[in-house]
Amino acid sequence: MSSTTPGASGTVALTALTPIVWGSTYAVTTELLPPGRPLLTALLRALPAGLALLAITRTLPRGAWIGRAAILGALNIGAFFPLLFLAAYRLPGGVAAVLGAVGPLFALGFAAMLLSERPTSRKVLAGLAGMLGVSLVVLRADAALDTAGIIAGLAGAASMSAGTILTKRWGRPEGVGALAFTGWQLTAGGLLLLPLALLVEGAPPALDGHAIAGYLYLGVAGTAVAYWIWFRGISRIPATSVAFLALLSPLSAAVIGWVVLGQALSPLQLLGMAIALGGTLLGQAPAKTPAPPAATPPTAMKTPRSRASADLAA
Repeated sequence: MSSTTPGASGTVALTALTPIVWGSTYAVTTELLPPGRPLLTALLRALPAGLALLAITRTLPRGAWIGRAAILGALNIGAFFPLLFLAAYRLPGGVAAVLGAVGPLFALGFAAMLLSERPTSRKVLAGLAGMLGVSLVVLRADAALDTAGIIAGLAGAASMSAGTILTKRWGRPEGVGALAFTGWQLTAGGLLLLPLALLVEGAPPALDGHAIAGYLYLGVAGTAVAYWIWFRGISRIPATSVAFLALLSPLSAAVIGWVVLGQALSPLQLLGMAIALGGTLLGQAPAKTPAPPAATPPTAMKTPRSRASADLAA
């Protein structure tokens, strides 16, 4: 972190709140929401929040940004959420979390292709350390593997990483703030989820007060505010640095499980947390971009210019 400016450090700290809040999703889902409705949960997180932000900002995408908002909404929301839940249902939670921790390494690869950011050995080491740390926190010796679940977990991590890097590459239209930009993506992702949720899970069940409170929390704090902070951070600091902050989500889930749900934390898990936090901090190192070509030195002799070239230069 020492390599970042004070302003950038503040942005990193604020952006880190998003994966910390995301870490509460497991506890809220298991304690408050109806079971067996992952797509409904994803839909109610995204679409109402997106429509509310559109109503607040009164700004819609135009031109090329209609397609871009749809692509980013699919990568960050509409495809990511179903893949995440499919992995969680087909795999033990620890395995799914470890696959999600591959995200920073995916982000390094996408940044090299789309942003011309050369991955440094320091950041690759940070990504590997993050995976190791998360593994120690969440993985169990008796964890069973499932091919479809593994593919879904890796695809979900790749989808989120690609969305993060493309968000950085495309930026935002002039005059459009992060709040409206967040609304575009949540709405696009929610509209993609709507038919999928109805087709797979059918009509939503009757909701009690606990479920309504849980959905409100996930929609407002866990989605609208969290994604606004996330996209704001992407616009201000390197996208790969933001991607490394996602490692905080499984750590947050483990701490919340210990504090709220009474789950135990072993010394090995505490060691894993320390390693993952170290990887997260190491991942904030600035990325290397290719050096610009050297300027051509001026020639010693000046050649006379033609009248036409002189007129063009005037």
